[in-house]
Amino acid sequence: MFAIFRKELNSFFASPIGYLVIGVFLVINGLFLWVFKGDFNILNAGFADLNGFFFIAPWFLLFLIPAITMRSFSDEFRLGTIEILQTKPIADWHIVIGKFLGALCLMLIALLPTFIYVFSIYQLGNPPGNLDWGSLLGSYIGLILLAASFTAIGIFTSTLSANQIVAFISGILVSFTMFYGFGAIADLDLGEFFRNFGMEVHFESLSRGLVDSVDVIYFLSVTIFFLVLTRLKLSVEA
Repeated sequence: MFAIFRKELNSFFASPIGYLVIGVFLVINGLFLWVFKGDFNILNAGFADLNGFFFIAPWFLLFLIPAITMRSFSDEFRLGTIEILQTKPIADWHIVIGKFLGALCLMLIALLPTFIYVFSIYQLGNPPGNLDWGSLLGSYIGLILLAASFTAIGIFTSTLSANQIVAFISGILVSFTMFYGFGAIADLDLGEFFRNFGMEVHFESLSRGLVDSVDVIYFLSVTIFFLVLTRLKLSVEA
């Protein structure tokens, strides 16, 4: 498993993919938070918090993570190397978890520089350091759990086709449905209970600083569910 993890992580940084993903994520967020005038601009908001970042970051991850994961298994199918992997003394679970951790680790590395934003609003507060630390911590926990769920979805959709573009679009569609789709159904008065099946309501709950076990278990369940689907898909292909 760790050999697959190292191989995946090294492959991201052996090519421009890893640097491009990190750069795009930070540049786009930085522009919206500090440069572009609008509701997300911290300097124009009149108060120091990162609510704008935690509102737009999930939407960026919704596109970036499928771009990272689209090659995870689609390349293996296209090149025929999946058969070589499966004939080695490596369990399918180790392959799935190794690829999942490699992609997730890249996203966690991309999140690390955003702590500069935390330092910035810490200094901008009146008085300095006047932050809602509970909300900030809950939002970061929610973002990490959301990234894990999106990564598991992307890993699964990469097994659906040897074409990376198909895997990418499938990853976006499934992630969008899981994040926003159930809430949209609830908004149509088709049943409020649908909202609890979506990621958005659980992410918003964590962002309020309420690190409830229900929300954590939800994201872990979604992640495990799609990893299990990936494992089953591989066993069918074997």
